[in-house]
Amino acid sequence: MIFNSFDFLIFMTAIVAAFYVSPVKLRMYILLVGSYIFYMWWSVPFVLLLVFVTVVNYGAAILVTDYYSDERRRLAVFTAALVISFGILFVFKYLPLLDETLTYMFAAVGVAYTPREFDLILPLGISFYTFQAVGYTIDVYRGRTQAERSFVRFSLFITFFPPLIAGPIERASGLMPQLVRAQRLDMDNIMTGLKFILFGLFKKVVIADRIAIAVNTVYGAPENFAGLALVAATILFAFQIYCDFSGYSDMAVGCAKLFGIDLTLNFRQPYLSRGVGEFWRRWHISLSSWFKDYVYFPLGGSKVGPVRYARNIMVTFLISGIWHGASWTFIAWGALHGIYLLVETVVMKPVDGLLKFMSIDNLFVVNAAKTAITFGLVCFGWILFRAETLDDGIFIMTNLFYDIDRWGEIPYVFRTLSDIGLGMAQLLASIVCIILLIITDIAAGTGNIHEKLMDKPADLRFAFYLLIGLLIIALGVFHDGTDFIYFQF
Repeated sequence: MIFNSFDFLIFMTAIVAAFYVSPVKLRMYILLVGSYIFYMWWSVPFVLLLVFVTVVNYGAAILVTDYYSDERRRLAVFTAALVISFGILFVFKYLPLLDETLTYMFAAVGVAYTPREFDLILPLGISFYTFQAVGYTIDVYRGRTQAERSFVRFSLFITFFPPLIAGPIERASGLMPQLVRAQRLDMDNIMTGLKFILFGLFKKVVIADRIAIAVNTVYGAPENFAGLALVAATILFAFQIYCDFSGYSDMAVGCAKLFGIDLTLNFRQPYLSRGVGEFWRRWHISLSSWFKDYVYFPLGGSKVGPVRYARNIMVTFLISGIWHGASWTFIAWGALHGIYLLVETVVMKPVDGLLKFMSIDNLFVVNAAKTAITFGLVCFGWILFRAETLDDGIFIMTNLFYDIDRWGEIPYVFRTLSDIGLGMAQLLASIVCIILLIITDIAAGTGNIHEKLMDKPADLRFAFYLLIGLLIIALGVFHDGTDFIYFQF
């Protein structure tokens, strides 16, 4: 059951109705049962894994808080919880990568090695709910949050269905109090939730799922395409993954808001960033902050020497790459962003100082150039993220400008873009919708468009949401619901 499906529409209508007609003391149980039904719609057996991770981290938090005052025992329980939680994640997600790596290593030294066939299904959302559970256990061990005594309340914290499959990754201090607080029916919450859901659906079915056709065509067989097609597909993928993932996050925020619950806003117009560091403060915010708090800062953060700082950045981004997938393409993508950030740290300070000295640091053209450069670097990194193999990624990177001498020939450009899987009419419609999204992001600034529109005339607000609704009806790609990209992580 996914957000952009008819099944989910029925499910959501039923659970919202059941939530508000039930007595207050039963509402938490309604959400918990509904969350388990939501997950079991995909797989009944794997719900046992979800329960197991919940039990392990619930028990560990209680033990390190109430039963063990000796630091060695507390550390032993804490370590065991992390090993078990991450061990499960490793078995289901990373055994194939380990076997692939061993194959290459043995081949490099001339030793025969027969790779094993790991026929494992990756449990849906395992990376997200594991990180949420482990983050809670770390916070309890450090004394930053209190251990939750109610197993029902803690279970709902882990399994609450809007962010369960693809985030945002919530902290106990932010989400837990909201889950146990009695929520009354508030039409402002309902309207805000519906607005988030509508705009998220627009991003997903109007933009992401349509341009995915072109992206899949080119990246599925990159050797069949020249430079311009590779560049076009890469730029389209940048908007596909943004609209797909932020669309999911918007709908998750909207669904939670229907119950009066506020989730973390996972995206803040990342493609308007003026640097890679700023991009990571705007992109997948809940994951970026998780790595900052639980990996980067414990390593020493930036308050160390330059060598250790470089190590901290690279370790954090390498782990981020591995988190995204069991493939060397993701590891290379993480390493590339680590390098970006290190270079930016060295280069941008004197550059910004020079721009300020010349009194041109706030000029529109300067900021636009920074944004364009950042977007270009991010797009270049997306090649590794999307490529099916490392060889494909290298091929695309080295052939982006193969035919650059012909980019000024209108017939060639038209013919090339017509051959990437979308008809020209569909491609133009997608570009128009992307432009609308960019305008919306610019208007939203560092907030969200729904807040910005609240201060605008009612006619303008009505026209905006009417336009979004009509575009969904006219251009939406449904096919009984298309999976979100981050479901594979």
